[in-house]
Amino acid sequence: MNKRILARGLLLHSDPMTPELEKIHALFLAEAEEQLATLEQGLLALERTSGPQSLSSLLCTLHTLKGGAGAVGLTETVELAHLLEDLLTRVEAQAIVLHAGLGSLLLQAVDVLREQVGLAPASEPAQRLPALEVRRLLESTLKAARPVPSRAAVPERSASSSEPTVLREHTLRVGLGRLDRMLDLTGEISIARGRLAEMLAQAHRYTPQQLLEAHRDGDRLYLDLQELVMKVRMVPIGRTFQPFVRTVRDLGLAMGKQVRCELSGEDVEVDTTIAELIRDPLTHLVRNAMDHGLETPEVRQARGKEPTGSLSLRAFHDAGTLVIQVVDDGAGLDRERITARARALGLLGPEETPDDGALLRLILAPGFSTAERITELSGRGVGMDVVKRNVESLRGTVSVDSTPGQGTTFSLRLPLTLSIIEGFNVAVGNETYVIPLQNVLECVELPAAESRPGRTGFFSLRGAALPYLRLREHFGLGGSTPARENLVVIGHERGLAGLAVDTLLGQGQTVIKPLGRFCQGLPGLSGSTLLGDGRVALILDVPALLQQVLQAAPPAALA
Repeated sequence: MNKRILARGLLLHSDPMTPELEKIHALFLAEAEEQLATLEQGLLALERTSGPQSLSSLLCTLHTLKGGAGAVGLTETVELAHLLEDLLTRVEAQAIVLHAGLGSLLLQAVDVLREQVGLAPASEPAQRLPALEVRRLLESTLKAARPVPSRAAVPERSASSSEPTVLREHTLRVGLGRLDRMLDLTGEISIARGRLAEMLAQAHRYTPQQLLEAHRDGDRLYLDLQELVMKVRMVPIGRTFQPFVRTVRDLGLAMGKQVRCELSGEDVEVDTTIAELIRDPLTHLVRNAMDHGLETPEVRQARGKEPTGSLSLRAFHDAGTLVIQVVDDGAGLDRERITARARALGLLGPEETPDDGALLRLILAPGFSTAERITELSGRGVGMDVVKRNVESLRGTVSVDSTPGQGTTFSLRLPLTLSIIEGFNVAVGNETYVIPLQNVLECVELPAAESRPGRTGFFSLRGAALPYLRLREHFGLGGSTPARENLVVIGHERGLAGLAVDTLLGQGQTVIKPLGRFCQGLPGLSGSTLLGDGRVALILDVPALLQQVLQAAPPAALA
């Protein structure tokens, strides 16, 4: 029996939400989310290039959504989807002209559909109309439309023809080939384990080299499986980018600005957790660019620019990391205003003149805003702080480049995955700590003169004063300092510092585990991992440690 028919029957004849019905509802929500996103993107594309093919695709999507909503008993959703179908059919028959106002109304109808099925709306709250108002406007538009030929002239789109497409798309999207390969590797690993166990049981018949080679064969298969598992978690960043096309469109209309949203690198794959958590920072950056960066058409023309500005979302890989950029061709950042505001907030001294990069990074400080007025979009000085905090929580960094009159580029550099990092292991007493390798610059031996009690100190690194933190004192491990200490020089955008440790153990892959409830929130720790001997090692939070070191250092020493 067809799953949808089964669902319809179950929902019509039983009131309580049984576990089976919950699964069916979850399936409907997953499909509806994709269908509504497709519908939204299709309507935005229709505004740019109208054509029978795009309308046909939209109508098919609506029809499928309507069928699914009917199966789970969402009557209002069915009625609104039917209304939209009628309206788009009129547009297809050229009985209604699709203008900007009608485009906005159709997009708001998609928002209402999202609300009705239980999904959060994607548009700006200020631009949303109540559901009843949207429905009333759609009905009025339909009544005012010219008559259309009989529906027989319009090709009928049956649910049966579209449903298999959606289901097949689901299967392809999750990467069935990758799952098959994982299954194959699991089988190969099982064979390798059996062979190794048999060889170990008769170890007297084999040389140590043969046993080691058998272990390495199994290890290679395991690494292949690990890589595949990581890839299964990867999704194209385009799914995260697409909703911003709508955001830019709606904000542009509301603010009287002409802005073209350009996406590139949509196929770049990123860990699904990063794709989800990067949405908020991108929202703040896009809203700020729309509010403060991009000028009105009149201002742009007065400055010799095209009346239509551009806002680009880009993604690409660089040196083993993911880089996401938000680029606008607006007015650029005002350095004099940033300097004045930073001095007013005490972030800069009266005579202090930081380099360009450090000056522009000040806009990421909490409460920092150069806006002359507070708008619904920005100006309170909280959004950019959220960007910085959220990106750093993903072990990423933010950099800013801006050219006066030509625009601003925000670059978010993120790890490809949050599950595994390349780590550098160090030991203090009996404890092992892992430092993310991307933050390790070099290792030097701490001179005997520095072998004194104390949590912090300074080391002369090629003539420059380098503040350092002694991990033994910082974590209160006790015990005596060894005769020879090592200093791991760590770097982040905040600057450089050293971590004094007993022993350097070397680098390797580290599988990140979350901290337990009692360790969560402890300063300087970002996670834990299991070592090869079964012991637990803590992963250091380099930005937090660096901040503590630099705060403890007197400014004169850092000058």
